[in-house]
Amino acid sequence: MAGAPGGGGPGPAAGEPLLQRCDSGQGSPEPPAHGKPQESFLSGFFTRESCPLMLQKTLETNPYVKVLLDAMKHSGCAVNKGRHFSCEDCDGNVSGGFDASASQIVLCQNNIRNQAHMSRVVTHELIHAFDHCRAHVHWFTDVRHLACSEIRAASLSGDCSLLNEIFRLHFGLRRHHQTCVRDRAALSILAVRNISREEAQKAVDDVFESCFNDREPFGRIPYTKTYARYAHRDFQNRDRYYSNI
Repeated sequence: MAGAPGGGGPGPAAGEPLLQRCDSGQGSPEPPAHGKPQESFLSGFFTRESCPLMLQKTLETNPYVKVLLDAMKHSGCAVNKGRHFSCEDCDGNVSGGFDASASQIVLCQNNIRNQAHMSRVVTHELIHAFDHCRAHVHWFTDVRHLACSEIRAASLSGDCSLLNEIFRLHFGLRRHHQTCVRDRAALSILAVRNISREEAQKAVDDVFESCFNDREPFGRIPYTKTYARYAHRDFQNRDRYYSNI
């Protein structure tokens, strides 16, 4: 991925299925809760039934996801809903994960609360998938590679939007987006790696500048859906623009 230390190099060749290299897996955590609430039979049933429906709506309508799906296809890693997504029950507070060994994005149907949450999780995990497609990412052997993708996912997925931060009771004006990205990236690393908070934060700090400034495939930080729609329009017009140079 651009900006990842030791990364770089091409992803799978055109026509190959999504995420063939079997060396990654990470999750998208939610803030820890004080004990896991008991799930009733009916609430569990309806959550499981709605997961595929929410996923379908996200894939069809969410502008963040549309950019990433087009970028994946353009990079030779076209995404197939039935093959590359799986709704499953997960332990703890993890909302989703990217499992390259199975070539799938796992959606934690027991932890995804609503349509907006589904869209954020799918976007977050597709950023990991995009990074894996375009670069030799060593997810398990170099924590800085993981940190780089988590920085990009936190920055570009809408996870650090003003509204989400208000819900988390996090407030600030000066460089607040960068602060949120650092915190969320470290939290994501801690959710999937048995390392100290200090080690996770150091990994984030080591690669932050280059990875935060890598905004592919959006070209800009999509603070809102309007920004994401502009990014999608620009991405669709890229080939037309370069062909006229």
